[in-house]
Amino acid sequence: MNNIEFYNNLYHEAVTKFKTDNYQLDKLIDAKDDRRFGISLILKPDELVLKNIQGFLSQLRAVEPRQYFYPDTDIHVTVMSIITCYDGFSLDKISIEDYINTIKKSLDSIESFDVLFKGVTASPSCILLQGFVKDNVLNNIRNRLRSEFMSTSLEQSIDIRYVLQTAHSTIVRLKEKLEEKNKFLDLVEKYRNHYFGTVKVNNIDLVYNDWYQRKEKVKGLYQFPLH
Repeated sequence: MNNIEFYNNLYHEAVTKFKTDNYQLDKLIDAKDDRRFGISLILKPDELVLKNIQGFLSQLRAVEPRQYFYPDTDIHVTVMSIITCYDGFSLDKISIEDYINTIKKSLDSIESFDVLFKGVTASPSCILLQGFVKDNVLNNIRNRLRSEFMSTSLEQSIDIRYVLQTAHSTIVRLKEKLEEKNKFLDLVEKYRNHYFGTVKVNNIDLVYNDWYQRKEKVKGLYQFPLH
């Protein structure tokens, strides 16, 4: 299945759930005692793409102001969730240097690449920005990471939640009942194929993060330059 087909299937399944009020609300997003942390490899959109994303989000916010809209600082694409967030994880449980060295092996000889951000899709609980990468570069990186980490005894939970296939970015999370559901869905449909911009990825960041990649809770651990 290619990414376009994947995104389309995801969208149509989610919209069906939205229309029948079977969407999911994130009840932990405002929790003060949320202690779910992990480590991830991420990449970030540039300023122009972020500006275009916020233009879309401002329209959604005007219709459904009680939902959770990602600020510029938190918008990201997950290259790989190395340790998926769980309650009680902390950096003192691992040797960061060992993770850095393993990731360096995985990224050896990987060249910079472009991510084209075009259109939006949805899940039963989120609105997602669609990202596309040519020549299977991102999946090659992910497969290298899987292989390298499987050959170690390092704690990891790669692919535990789901197998990453795309370069998507979560930009809205539902946390309250939709009051203007039809207007909200009409706006999402309007941006289904909207071009948000293309980003050249020159480095990938290893971060310690909470579930939502909130700036105040994220700690940068290492930046891996691409050739």
